[in-house]
Amino acid sequence: MIFVGIDVAKSKHDCCILDSDGVIHTDSLRINNDKEGFEKLYSTILSILNSNTIDNVKIGLESTGHYSNNITNYLYSKGFEVHILNPLATNLFRKASTLRKTKTDKTDAKVIATMLFSDESKSYSPSSYQIQELKSLTRHRYRMIGYRSKLKLSVTRLLDIIFPELEGFVWSVHQSSSYALLLELPTPQEISSCHLTKLTSILKKASRGKYGKDKAVALKELASNSIGSGNRSTSFELQQTIRLIQSVQSEIDALDKQIKIVVDELNTPLLTIPGISYTLASIILAEIGEIERFATPAKLLAFAGMEPSTYQSGKFTASKTPMVKRGSTYLRWAVLQAARLVSMRDYTFSVYMNKKRSEGKHYSVVQSHVGKKLIRVIFYLLKNNETFVPQS
Repeated sequence: MIFVGIDVAKSKHDCCILDSDGVIHTDSLRINNDKEGFEKLYSTILSILNSNTIDNVKIGLESTGHYSNNITNYLYSKGFEVHILNPLATNLFRKASTLRKTKTDKTDAKVIATMLFSDESKSYSPSSYQIQELKSLTRHRYRMIGYRSKLKLSVTRLLDIIFPELEGFVWSVHQSSSYALLLELPTPQEISSCHLTKLTSILKKASRGKYGKDKAVALKELASNSIGSGNRSTSFELQQTIRLIQSVQSEIDALDKQIKIVVDELNTPLLTIPGISYTLASIILAEIGEIERFATPAKLLAFAGMEPSTYQSGKFTASKTPMVKRGSTYLRWAVLQAARLVSMRDYTFSVYMNKKRSEGKHYSVVQSHVGKKLIRVIFYLLKNNETFVPQS
């Protein structure tokens, strides 16, 4: 058996190759992070194998974010068994195997190759690639949503200057009909001077028939008495910001379609849980990764940062403690959002939520209890690949 350890970096990778007898074939192979470097590693492994097949090769590397993506996918495409190692585990293994405080790329590669003898690794698979894709897409979506939120705050700020009365007149200044109106008539002066027929037409078209002449009359009256003090620059900024929001929203919509494709490929049972949408399912799957990483529901709870903290002093042990709130904040957010929605659509979760409420607990505490219950259900469904069966 041949074991290959790779220490991954941005522009180059250090490799160590040894066999099951402990013989080091090379511990100084350095390759560039490009096609030529990948092919150099591939040919080196084949030359060491001689007549043996690639089934006799185990390749290991640390989970180091996006730097390891390309080489992992390349090696997997060549048919190799690729294992992903936890950086914390490799660090502990290094400390346990030597007293020397030596850490170099060369020694790291050797540590990784040696670790492949143990069970401290997980094999890379097609689903791993899809999870990797999903994590990239969901994190990108999170950033896009954040950018859109900042733009919306800018719109609110500008309207406080230009037309502060509008916020109390419409259901939301961020609804599509409000944006359509402001793109056409960004100031109260333009609205008040607009012909009633034209204004009615704009409102009717923007609201898909919801608003008509009465709304237009009321809006003209509101605009004519506005204290807004906008000018050409602020109205231009308002219109441009609205167009940016619309552009970002179209990109988010395209992103959601891509996320749906990947989630469908994974054929996850999470979508069978009432209330869990493609968006929430994608975040939960992306953050959990391979469910085999978690031996028990408690470990998954800990990963989400939803297990209770422990406080002990002498003989006293606190019975009521808050969540530790460590681990994946993305997973914790998605689970808590899902908990709220699932409890609205599933009888068992609804009864459980009402029970916790009747105990006088704060809503956020109730939501965390439902979230913990949901995580246990998620663990079971993913572990056994079973669909959710509602209990009546």
